[in-house]
Amino acid sequence: MLRRYFPKSLYARVVLIVILPIFLMQAVVTVVFFNRHWDLVTANLSANVAGQIALVTRLYEENSKAPEREKIEQWALDDLDLSVRFEAGGAIPQKDKLAPFNVYNSTLERQLGEAIDKPYWFNTRSWPAFVEVRVRLDDGLLIFFAYRDRVFATTGPIFLFWLISTSVLLGWIAIAFLRNQVRSILRLASAAEAFGRGRDAPDYRPTGATEVRKAGYAFIAMRERIKRQLEQRTTMLAGVSHDLRTPLTRIKLALALEPDTPEVAALRNDVLEMEQMVEAYLEFARSDASDEDPDVFGLGEMVREVESNIKRTGHTLQVDIPAGLMVTARRSALQRAVSNLVNNSLRHANKVWVSAERTESHIEIYIDDDGPGVDKNLYDEIFKPFTRLDEARNLNESGMGLGLTVVRDIARSHGGEVTLDRSAKGGLCATIRLPI
Repeated sequence: MLRRYFPKSLYARVVLIVILPIFLMQAVVTVVFFNRHWDLVTANLSANVAGQIALVTRLYEENSKAPEREKIEQWALDDLDLSVRFEAGGAIPQKDKLAPFNVYNSTLERQLGEAIDKPYWFNTRSWPAFVEVRVRLDDGLLIFFAYRDRVFATTGPIFLFWLISTSVLLGWIAIAFLRNQVRSILRLASAAEAFGRGRDAPDYRPTGATEVRKAGYAFIAMRERIKRQLEQRTTMLAGVSHDLRTPLTRIKLALALEPDTPEVAALRNDVLEMEQMVEAYLEFARSDASDEDPDVFGLGEMVREVESNIKRTGHTLQVDIPAGLMVTARRSALQRAVSNLVNNSLRHANKVWVSAERTESHIEIYIDDDGPGVDKNLYDEIFKPFTRLDEARNLNESGMGLGLTVVRDIARSHGGEVTLDRSAKGGLCATIRLPI
């Protein structure tokens, strides 16, 4: 239940791990200091002053003559640093004047109560440098003024100031250090995210702690291995396709010189199918090629180009793209993905709609049609390479079952995804979701 209140980011958690013990330690030190040292020193000082006030009060009571009392006042001032003044008559106030720092009040009241057996009143608030104590005698009031630092350990606020200051300073140093460490992790995460979206991030250099550097170098090595693998696959398929075109061309030329017979027509169809296979392999290889750099362009303009190409085949496309909707992607790859989905829809539907919208975190492109649709249990199956459905709607029937595989690879190479669902138009709805 408490996990929801814990910080989620690494920076916040590390700050909590480092900063919280510092402040807890300072809090424990403060409690121990005030409950032990400071309280003990203050109690001893207050007890000493309270005893001196009790002594002077007793001497005043035993010496009622004015000259003798004047000597007592002088002795108290010279030897005890107590300012004593007698005021005939009068009464002490009903309530003490208490300082905001309650430890002062409780300690002094406890010591005065133990040392003086007469009514008394004290004031720890009115005088910055003194503490005032009034004792009720039979014939008047005895008023004492003692220096505050002789009654209390006045270093408490200074101790708190330095304690808080050092805590803030240590916390600031720790936060500054942690920010530099976490920045290295964030740079690694940004580079990995950029690579996942098809951007190379060549400026990334591992920095920070040894463990973070090790992870950074591992990421660079992994990135290079992936790039080499993609380049090798593209080169291999391109080479195989090139090698296959030469014999296919010779076969086509030989068949063109043959008379038109059912057997020759069947061979020509086989050659045409083989050419379609070669093109499908090449398109599948190009879907992961990273030669093209991502660029910012208008999505509506790109879809209009797809619409123009579709019109040449005799079909129409309903386009509804918000004006000014910009997207960051590899233009030719994204255009190929949209074209594949549109062409698949046109094979099995009368009308196709292309629309898009921008959400808080993604740009979503929708391709809807009014065709027969696909069983939802086959949505995951038709994304697999070389999958050809036997149902009424076969999204990959014209090639080797790579149409939607190419679309999915293109979407994922941009850090996005492609999903299928039932369309409100009655057929299938394919959604390409790209991160912003």
